[in-house]
Amino acid sequence: MDLFNALVALSNFVIIPAIAYGSQLALGALGVTLIYGILRFSNFAHGDTMAFGAMLAVLITWLLQSMGVSFGPLPTALLALPFAILGTMALVLLTDRVVYRFYREQKAKPVILVIVSMGVMFIMNGLVRFIIGPNDQRFSDGERFIISVREFKALTGLKEGLAIKTTQGITVVVAIICVALLFWFLNRTRTGKSMRAYSDNEDLALLSGINPERVVMYTWLIVAALATTAGVLYGLDKSFKPFVYFQLLLPIFASAIVGGLGSPLGAIAGGFVIAFSEVTITYAWKKVLKYAMPESLEPSSLVQLLSTDYKFAVSFVILIVVLLFKPTGLFKGKSV
Repeated sequence: MDLFNALVALSNFVIIPAIAYGSQLALGALGVTLIYGILRFSNFAHGDTMAFGAMLAVLITWLLQSMGVSFGPLPTALLALPFAILGTMALVLLTDRVVYRFYREQKAKPVILVIVSMGVMFIMNGLVRFIIGPNDQRFSDGERFIISVREFKALTGLKEGLAIKTTQGITVVVAIICVALLFWFLNRTRTGKSMRAYSDNEDLALLSGINPERVVMYTWLIVAALATTAGVLYGLDKSFKPFVYFQLLLPIFASAIVGGLGSPLGAIAGGFVIAFSEVTITYAWKKVLKYAMPESLEPSSLVQLLSTDYKFAVSFVILIVVLLFKPTGLFKGKSV
């Protein structure tokens, strides 16, 4: 029985949160890897694009709630998501038209575009804080749990309870749908195939008659949709705070690089590698070990390798190790 309790505690505090967090990182890393693979630069403004999209969703959710509109047991933010995606698409297309296009026409080196994207990042960051403020904003509503601790204990008779939040379930389902749609689009549609051709060999793609500006436009539209979805899911699961999205840039880039920059499959795998690493290293294992070990060997300390304050340091260390020993990542993307 104690082994089952240990397994439930492990699922409750490590496995389920890491799967939800990994899904959010995977969606974020897909956006980074698409920009790197097709537009040939690392987009440092991606975290703040997520923040902008999530901010629009928060504002539209509040508007819908004030009008008495709800989505039943599901969060109202899911109704706001399509409108937030459209708003973010408009922003990234405007940014590309006003900022990035000039440097593309100048055939600027990737490092110049990286520095430009840092400028865009600070502008977006300031814009989001100016509109919604720097503090925590909660916008989740509807049913809080798919299954609560009390219900699980009553159902199983176990001492340890399992809680699965609605937002965690939604995160995983939405992430699977987004990934399936993206892979279908890239592999089955004419535009998707032209994007892959442009990514593999730009000169050959241009000789084949592929319109580069159309490829760029579709890339930004997909990235905006992925960034907004990832931002909203993260905000629903935790809470919305603009600075947190700026910090998320590190684990998102780590996910993309660990998986292999330019590889969509790698971005997904990298997201889960980073998420599970962060959660397992910063979790206090005392509760699980108390059930799993004999009473005489029960730990007296928390058995925590790192405080949760340092969870982003885990991403940083993994990133450094991968760059030193396997710069192409797990799925042999483009070396950084």
